[in-house]
Amino acid sequence: MHNLHLKFNKILALVKDTLQNHLDKTGNVPKVGANPKFSDAKVIALSLMAECLMIDSENYLFKILHSQHKQHFPNLISRSAYNRRRRRLLTQTTYLRQQLVEKLIPWEDTFVVDSMPLPISQFARAKRTRICKESYETAPDFGFCAAQQITYFGYKLHSICSIDGVVSSFDLSPASVADIHYLQDIRSRYPGCLLLGDKAYLNHELQLELFETNRLKLHTPMRRNQKDYVRQPALFRKVRKRIETAFSQLCDQFNMQRNYAKTFEGLMTRIIAKISGFTLLQYLNKFEFNNKLNHVKHALI
Repeated sequence: MHNLHLKFNKILALVKDTLQNHLDKTGNVPKVGANPKFSDAKVIALSLMAECLMIDSENYLFKILHSQHKQHFPNLISRSAYNRRRRRLLTQTTYLRQQLVEKLIPWEDTFVVDSMPLPISQFARAKRTRICKESYETAPDFGFCAAQQITYFGYKLHSICSIDGVVSSFDLSPASVADIHYLQDIRSRYPGCLLLGDKAYLNHELQLELFETNRLKLHTPMRRNQKDYVRQPALFRKVRKRIETAFSQLCDQFNMQRNYAKTFEGLMTRIIAKISGFTLLQYLNKFEFNNKLNHVKHALI
């Protein structure tokens, strides 16, 4: 990581360019009072760089910066200040990711929907843990993952991605919430589109309602014991696996299922940073490095 500062500068330039209408000339979100010397744009860029380089621990990140790159990061803030400002800049990070997604998939009309488990503690400690329990509305719960055949304590990450593997939208819910409820939240965002899901989204009444009200066509495989069973086309089965590959990349490279956060806000900050980092590497592969879109493992290494 001897050229870590060069990677940071590349990401920083992209952050400033994308958020130019949300930042002042010093790279900070306009506010009353003195501007920090280590700008908001640098905080966002540092967060994304750490995720892209598979540095999942803030302590380890700052140990590297202080021991090997102190001269390249003047006015570097403390780790605790970085953590607070990173959470405060969640809106700007989300907007940055959305802008990158619009450039990656400007005319997409076919998407895949799925969910993955996000455990936040060991199952044996679930009843006594205080992680993310500061509010009843956002508290975790027990759930079952049919794909992995495990019962866990935490959340579900619901996601919609393009057929190329670009995460278009996502959200969290307690682990006990059924996958199909997520469609009610996103139905107005994808009018006239084809949405491919697995058997967890099989509901004839909802499929009809989505098509009649939003022209959103939900296609799911049929169960074998259903009347007039027809096997799902091979092309749809192949496309539907794209989101499973994206989930695997998020878990393998970005440690999505490893949790260091103690609050729900901290957990959301980690998840948004990881998915934003994933989208950023896809953007760089397509527009900067001329690589295949989803070859993100070593894009910046």
